Amino acid sequence: MTVAIPTARDYFLDLQSRIVSALEAADGTPFETDQWDRNEGGGGISRYLEGGALLERAGVLFSHVQGKTLPPSASAHRKELAGRPWEAMGVSLVLHPRNPYIPTVHMNVRLFVAHPAAGSNDDDVFWFGGGLDLTPYYPFEEDARHFHQVCHDAVAPFGADKYPAYKKWCDEYFYLKHRNETRGVGGLFFDDLNETSFEHSFALTRSVGDSFLKAYLPIVEKRRDTAYTEKERDFQAYRRGRYVEFNLVFDRGTLFGLQSGGRTESILLSMPPTATWRYNWTPEAGSAEARLSDFLTPRAWL
Repeated sequence: MTVAIPTARDYFLDLQSRIVSALEAADGTPFETDQWDRNEGGGGISRYLEGGALLERAGVLFSHVQGKTLPPSASAHRKELAGRPWEAMGVSLVLHPRNPYIPTVHMNVRLFVAHPAAGSNDDDVFWFGGGLDLTPYYPFEEDARHFHQVCHDAVAPFGADKYPAYKKWCDEYFYLKHRNETRGVGGLFFDDLNETSFEHSFALTRSVGDSFLKAYLPIVEKRRDTAYTEKERDFQAYRRGRYVEFNLVFDRGTLFGLQSGGRTESILLSMPPTATWRYNWTPEAGSAEARLSDFLTPRAWL
């Protein structure tokens, strides 16, 4: 199969630019830019915001990196590719809003290519992956339904099976086993996508990436002026601790980045700026904070 690496790179760079422009308009604060190189090959562009009026922390990251040998996190599910040289590119973002009534959100779209080993007649092996998911602190059913409707519509042109399969994958992937709860209300997650052709898989990935602003910004506009107190901020920090737990214990992207010698500052930009942990604490029964638990079990939103 033909792997159009320059075309994919151009798309990912444009996606990063479009998302940053929209977020700058929403926050009213320009993003900083940090362009970096990686010793083993490649580099990236980190666009980030700290301490914005709307976004307490935001990172919209592009990377295109190469390596001589696939790291364990990349070859764990594809043993036959162990030892191959590789390259990976994509856009990953995490937004941590200041207002506790606006959910945290994550989106990632990426391309991975395993090249033939030296002297081999094997072909390049590619796969796409990605998705988006929503992590509310004070959940609203209409927000979750809107988010899932946009996710559904993004993949519907590629088959009626895609949304239910990718939703289920998301529910199962973003799951904190030690807490027996999902990270949030889910969305889409897919990996190892190389069906039909490069062009077909790339088109699905683009549709997911292009859906992000439609899925998230209407929720931001609906909730951004909701009044809150330190009580809500305190609960937000407590629940952000769960986000940290998932990223450091389970997230394959974080593990891949650290194992492959990626840029630590960019990898850990996904972490919330503040988080807290409490020993054996549960919200008061019947409170708005206790209601969140009703949303942390997979359910049909559409």
